[in-house]
Amino acid sequence: MEIQARKLKAVNMAANNPPSGSYTYEQAGVSIDAGNALVRAIGPLVKATARSGATSELGGFGGFFDPKAAGYADPLLVAANDGVGTKLKLAIEHDRHDSIGIDLVAMCVNDLIVQGAEPLFFLDYFATGKLENGVAERVVAGIANGCTMAGCALIGGETAEMPGMYAQGDYDLAGFCVGAVERGEQLTGNKVAPGHVLLGMASSGVHSNGFSLVRRLAEDKEWKLGKPAPFDPDRQLVDALIEPTRIYVSSLLSTIRTGRIDALAHITGGGLLENIPRVLPEGTHATVDADAWRQPPLMAFLQEQGNIEPGEMARTFNCGIGMVLAVAPDHTEAVTREFSEAGEIVVRIGEIVEGKRGCTVHGSAGTWLAASGWEAQYLA
Repeated sequence: MEIQARKLKAVNMAANNPPSGSYTYEQAGVSIDAGNALVRAIGPLVKATARSGATSELGGFGGFFDPKAAGYADPLLVAANDGVGTKLKLAIEHDRHDSIGIDLVAMCVNDLIVQGAEPLFFLDYFATGKLENGVAERVVAGIANGCTMAGCALIGGETAEMPGMYAQGDYDLAGFCVGAVERGEQLTGNKVAPGHVLLGMASSGVHSNGFSLVRRLAEDKEWKLGKPAPFDPDRQLVDALIEPTRIYVSSLLSTIRTGRIDALAHITGGGLLENIPRVLPEGTHATVDADAWRQPPLMAFLQEQGNIEPGEMARTFNCGIGMVLAVAPDHTEAVTREFSEAGEIVVRIGEIVEGKRGCTVHGSAGTWLAASGWEAQYLA
């Protein structure tokens, strides 16, 4: 799906036999007209994401971005790509196409901000068996919304219409984002040392990981997804599950630039146990106290429904913490105060100790439904 340079790519997987000797793309299941209509429809969405350094014109074969115009003198470019996994199935099956694009952007831009990089521009890939513009427009609107939240421009993408490749109504998404950080200001985790404090920022829900397990539970336990959630009578269960991934860029960027954050970990697949060690130097170990924050009702529901052990929760879900900050002790009070003044809730969840690079999550009896004290460990 190209936006600056939005194209329609199609692959004929199941061509129909034409009634005469003259073949058309339409008979093969691909509508060029539908693709062109989509390009016209999303034009205003794309222009709404314009920012310094990016053009908002449609057409051409690629999107341009000028880092100098964005205010960078000697930038390092940082790139990330991701998808939203089987959360897509939930969106497709329950007609929740409007926010899945936010998830797509979030999974990419959150991976950039942990490097200290400001997201600059985003490109998406939308693949389906038959282009249904109503659905595609809603998805792209979500992507544009996510880009606005992250402060990056939606400058390109690709729509692939591939008859026979996908079941009716199915589609797939991938996102690609590039950010920048001034040379020497990138976050590498090399400053993290024993004594550093771990601060946690709340997640908005399951985010975009663990949905194969969520969907398995929904099927086995015969959840009524269209009914009020057992833990929140004011929301349908499906809406609680599909709540979009939080985008942390605007909350973190200004504090990162003060130099008071030494490392960040985006809690995605692998949970707390496996993501925090990714930003730690050798000889350091993260200890996380699960007693430090209240388990969100949604997470408690998932754990109870699946009889999931606390350690399995810690390596599958974000457990209510979507981003972890490593901060030197003498900066902890200032960082916490700065976030509090901005309306952000930050909780001290642990510390860095000397040891083999990895993470230990521990809790008391009653924490995360545990019958007794427990701990789970991962060594990188």
